[in-house]
Amino acid sequence: MSQLKNVESRILQCLQNKFLARYISLPNQNKIWTVTVSPEQKDRTPLVMVHGFGGGVGLWILNMDSLSARRTLHTFDLLGFGRSSRPTFPRDPEGAEDEFVTSIETWRETMGIPNMILLGHSLGGFLATSYSIKYPERVKHLILVDPWGFPLRPTDPNEVRALPTWVKAVASVLGRSNPLAVLRVAGPWGPGLVQRFRPDFKRKFADFFEDDTISEYIYHCNAQNPSGETAFKAMMESFGWARRPMLERIHLIRKDVPITMIYGANTWIDTSTGKKVKLQRPDSYVRDLEIEGASHHVYADQPHIFNAVVEEICSSVD
Repeated sequence: MSQLKNVESRILQCLQNKFLARYISLPNQNKIWTVTVSPEQKDRTPLVMVHGFGGGVGLWILNMDSLSARRTLHTFDLLGFGRSSRPTFPRDPEGAEDEFVTSIETWRETMGIPNMILLGHSLGGFLATSYSIKYPERVKHLILVDPWGFPLRPTDPNEVRALPTWVKAVASVLGRSNPLAVLRVAGPWGPGLVQRFRPDFKRKFADFFEDDTISEYIYHCNAQNPSGETAFKAMMESFGWARRPMLERIHLIRKDVPITMIYGANTWIDTSTGKKVKLQRPDSYVRDLEIEGASHHVYADQPHIFNAVVEEICSSVD
């Protein structure tokens, strides 16, 4: 954990705006590692950003300053990931999902945030949606960025989008172990393994880091007890699909909660989900858009465009 702390501090040193990084202790003794940027901006609804599988607060470094220029931004390591506590999750998909959602709500309550603009990427998008079903009064606008776990798994193999090599590699070990077990077995060679499978990450963050800072960060986020990872495995059916697909439930979100879905034009996620959500919510605001030149990690592939789109959404709230 000390190595993760050190590499994360190198990342956060890049922030220009005032920020506060600390643990938020929940009543059940779990702790959520939280970074708040521009805490002095109290006039507008705060933006809360939820990272995806295997990620953490550091991966938002290309977005934090820009998106906190006019409002407070909160980001945190999901329970079971990054520097947050790593409890034992329920083994069933519904129980694991509820544990995540309850931890987000308890975190919000402890933070004293009355309501928020809630943004989630990938797994974070799935959990932000589940949260919005349960606590709609807390969400002023739901922003889903390349959300995982929405469509039903196709029965026709021809309908399955081509998955990138790293997803296939992860999927190949799923039957035997947790998704990122290979990284932990690799030990000191782990950062090199991240670089080999995901050389694109170094390119995405090249404006900030010329070295392997981001590869090291991803490795150390995932070299610990696989708590959230085990929960994710319980929730998924093969890497690309959820056991409890969100498309079957998104109509349960209160009608007055607006939703914007942002996809990378080159993503492996099924972008037709946005259109399907519109059909599920005919009397509600649903907007879907694709960002050219971006893949699954939209926020890092095209950060300037992404930040402008999110800022526009936030400005529509207040």
